Amino acid sequence: MRIHYIGLLSAGLLMLTSQTWAQTGEGLIKNKCRLCHTTVKTKKAPPAPTWQRISQQRKTPEGWLMTIARMQLIHDLKITQEERRTLVKYLADRQGLAPQESAPFRYILETRLNTREKIDNSLFAEMCARCHSGARVGLQRRTEEEWRKLVHFHLGQFPTLEYQAMGRDRDWFPIALNKMVPYLAKTYPFTSDAWTAWQKQKAVNLAGAWRITGRLPEKGAYVGTLNATETSTDHYDLTFTGHTLADNKPLTGKGSAIVYTNYEWRGSLTLDGVKMRQVLQSNQAGDQLTGRMFSKKDENLGGDVTAIRGTNQLLTTYPRYLKVGSSTTLSLLGSDLAGKISTPDTIKVDKIISQNSQEIQLAVTVSDAAKTGTQQISVGKNKIAITVYDKIARIGVEPAYAVARVGGADAPTPKAHAHFDAVAYSAGKDGKAGTADDQRIGIMPASWAVSPFDAQAKADKDIEFAGKMNAETGLFVPAVAGPNPKRKFSTNNAGNLKVTASVKEGETTLTGDGQLIVTVQRWNNPPIR
Repeated sequence: MRIHYIGLLSAGLLMLTSQTWAQTGEGLIKNKCRLCHTTVKTKKAPPAPTWQRISQQRKTPEGWLMTIARMQLIHDLKITQEERRTLVKYLADRQGLAPQESAPFRYILETRLNTREKIDNSLFAEMCARCHSGARVGLQRRTEEEWRKLVHFHLGQFPTLEYQAMGRDRDWFPIALNKMVPYLAKTYPFTSDAWTAWQKQKAVNLAGAWRITGRLPEKGAYVGTLNATETSTDHYDLTFTGHTLADNKPLTGKGSAIVYTNYEWRGSLTLDGVKMRQVLQSNQAGDQLTGRMFSKKDENLGGDVTAIRGTNQLLTTYPRYLKVGSSTTLSLLGSDLAGKISTPDTIKVDKIISQNSQEIQLAVTVSDAAKTGTQQISVGKNKIAITVYDKIARIGVEPAYAVARVGGADAPTPKAHAHFDAVAYSAGKDGKAGTADDQRIGIMPASWAVSPFDAQAKADKDIEFAGKMNAETGLFVPAVAGPNPKRKFSTNNAGNLKVTASVKEGETTLTGDGQLIVTVQRWNNPPIR
């Protein structure tokens, strides 16, 4: 049976409107879960364990959704979409993760699928992160007994794992029980100071007008206002109005959001006809949201998001960098901007072109003597950093390593595209490009091309079959799913490609390279990979 996690995720977390729930979360546990999960008597106050195999775990909203989905698929749990929403909300609020606990692993919640994990513990990488991400483990908290039962579940549910790579070369089960369980219980314990402290935090209401900025493939940087109207506790209706910064094209959208655990924002927004998802987190004060917004259809297509609310706050500048000896138009974007505009002496404001509470446009000139690196610009008491550079030393491609997937045609899964940005760097203090102290300038306009990554890719004609790169936008569109009779052995339209960005610096053209793997479809798409 194929697991339709994407549908469950939409129904369980994102496609939310103002509703009166038929049952409470506690009532659902009693009515739906008590057949298998018995109560545990305890004299301790909550959140001490009260429901066997439930109350001894803490997870993110996505983690609890996956648990309920597993109960449906394996144990024939009968539950409606509305009940599942209620239960995920109840469990995530009471047995979630504190911001400090989820912070190292937010890349997997935000579906930054090109992230290459760095795992210090080699045994953990071999025993756990060979089948799924290490983040999937790191976003759980369990008692030691629950970690032990998870090992038993793995061997019972997936008995062939002892015969797979890095399983058959060792005595897997004793190692998992005697080494991994103590490690996991110590590293990801059920009780923690961070969670205890977070439960005491005052609930924040995230309704209001948010000034929001981010980047989207092919549209580039944008800015706008996201109005969140509370419909019930932690539930919001959303409207968005904004525009792209490069060409001032309007952007509008509507949707809804829900907040879990007093900081985990999950939103659904139809932006100019494209269904988008938001995975954001609120800061403790409730005046900033950060995270990622991406296409519901193709999670690879998205970008970072920052939103602020409040008086006289700077959100971003456009552009994000200035060149020594140049004159340009600089926009300062924020919320209820007021006060004196201040710039370093070497960045002269020639003219205030326009000014309102959300945007100030300046004509500026950067002197030849301007200091390179990060400089501060302020409006009133609020400051924002901008990069000043004199020369591009090298170009980097982001992501440096990416994965696209074939699909479409008669295949039941759509294509997974890849999108790249060209990032300029100036040389570090040693004057040499390519060292650790290179100064990041920012994303630059570029032209794009792909070529075979190595001799094998050339021999297999990957460049001919794997897909096409948009030379102007950096968007790679993979080919349809195979098999392809035109290829050797009628293989699929996979490929190993080098991605090259070319950026003009005066009369010189600088290039940077990345790698793109075009591979087959992913059939199982859980919220946490």
